[in-house]
Amino acid sequence: MKYLVLVLSICILFSCKQNEETQEVTAKQEKIVYDMYEPSEMANLMNQMYAHNLKVKNDILAGNVPTEFPLDFLKIHSAEMSEFKERNTVFQSFSELFIEAEKDIYNTESTVPLEDRFNTTVNLCISCHQTECTGPIPRIKKLLIK
Repeated sequence: MKYLVLVLSICILFSCKQNEETQEVTAKQEKIVYDMYEPSEMANLMNQMYAHNLKVKNDILAGNVPTEFPLDFLKIHSAEMSEFKERNTVFQSFSELFIEAEKDIYNTESTVPLEDRFNTTVNLCISCHQTECTGPIPRIKKLLIK
């Protein structure tokens, strides 16, 4: 009988200890936090610009004239950039030229063909991206009207 009580006690002790270890492992697993990429405000703005200009390109190809400059584009001067990027004079210059070129697309009094004004804007994007963030260039080139 003593042996039976001893064996049962040892079994209970080991099962409690295993339960504690399982809880510790579970607690450690719950503490794991994955770093998910979150685009910066500037990256989101650039994606919005791309989507808008893709629509403008399709409108131009369909023979429609764009009518309203998107005021959200002006956020290019203030949108928060990725942690490893910062505004510099080159970016400032390109962003100002981009805004002027983008506004020119909507200028109904311009004598420059609409396709040329649009391509000028896209080429400014490409030129700016050649100085810093080169990754999106192939995507941006798809906006060009040929």
